[in-house]
Amino acid sequence: MTAATSPAQSPAERRVSARVGAISESATLAVDAKAKALKAAGRPVIGFGAGEPDFPTPEYIVDAAAEACRDPRYHRYTPAGGLPELRSAIAAKTLRDSGLAVDASQVLVTNGGKQAIYEAFATILDPGDEVLVPAPYWTTYPEAVRLAGGVPVDVVADETTGYRVSLEQLEAARTERTKVLLFVSPSNPTGAVYPPERVAEIGRWAVENGLWVLTDEIYEHLVYGDAAFSSLPVLVPELADRCVVVNGVAKTYAMTGWRVGWMIGPKDVTKAATNLQSHATSNVSNVAQVAALAAVSGDLSAVHGMRTAFDRRRRTIVRMLNEIEGVTCPVPEGAFYAYPSVKALLGREIRGRRPATSVELAELILEEVEVAVVPGEAFGTQGYLRLSYALGDDDLVEGVSRLQKLLGEAKA
Repeated sequence: MTAATSPAQSPAERRVSARVGAISESATLAVDAKAKALKAAGRPVIGFGAGEPDFPTPEYIVDAAAEACRDPRYHRYTPAGGLPELRSAIAAKTLRDSGLAVDASQVLVTNGGKQAIYEAFATILDPGDEVLVPAPYWTTYPEAVRLAGGVPVDVVADETTGYRVSLEQLEAARTERTKVLLFVSPSNPTGAVYPPERVAEIGRWAVENGLWVLTDEIYEHLVYGDAAFSSLPVLVPELADRCVVVNGVAKTYAMTGWRVGWMIGPKDVTKAATNLQSHATSNVSNVAQVAALAAVSGDLSAVHGMRTAFDRRRRTIVRMLNEIEGVTCPVPEGAFYAYPSVKALLGREIRGRRPATSVELAELILEEVEVAVVPGEAFGTQGYLRLSYALGDDDLVEGVSRLQKLLGEAKA
């Protein structure tokens, strides 16, 4: 704990609140920023850190935004909960893509999925309420829980189960303070996809125990092979009144920088979260909302092309990683991440150093072969690396080839 947040200080002496001072920087964004800075300095860095498609936003979406810029209607404040036409379109898109029937009044348009996640937790949780967080988890989830006053409880899965938690693990972690289950499939950082029967089983367990569920469906269209996306409140309709769905345009339409996400929940929860947003940020940028309207109202041809490329890269990266002695990488079934175990490499000598943690290994990799990866500690599990394969095929092969050469030098 820093001096800025030391409990020994009086409130007047404390420069940063304990609540905010306890939040850690986003590790994925930090790695991406470092890689980009090195590239700008002329270094041949290959970055596997950022979770964003390397494709441009489709032209018809950009055209809609450009037109909105010239329309005076969008130069003014609009409803805090989102443009009415976008909320209606999101409701229609949700029915089309997942089979979940919702009313536009249940939709809150947010500044990206992160704001949706935080506002959902802030609306549902009281201080001390526990949230079951399957790990490996995306870095923002536990921080959003803590910022909302809740207590994240890790439920850890590993490569032996394909990074899927079991019902027995969830039940063992549940206490009288448990209020919410966080459920994510497909998963960031592992690419794990839960089969429909497991999704339904988990949903029924949540209902039986009176739990809320926050389910993040941002990767719904990025599944491969025989895997299938399943929306939890569709498979378990009786959960709908205690379920919040988070989604957005970032991954499906290559719109990470446009910052448009949404949450869908019971009307009272959505209304309360909208009140919160009305004071926090007011409406999302109107131009970005119009772009999102064009995206969700259009077809899915853009994501079909991206998925084909991601699937090809997925198979390449998993094959190449598993060729490295000491690396074990399950085949991801969704999203665009590989999450190999490197536990067998820790403590071994690599170019005169013996990294004891995956943080140290990631630092060694960046320094020695100029490849940026995110260590597993950022996702709640030590001994792993996350590599996003949302980058060009040539860069992917070159980057993993550098890893093969470096890690192949490991000695006992």
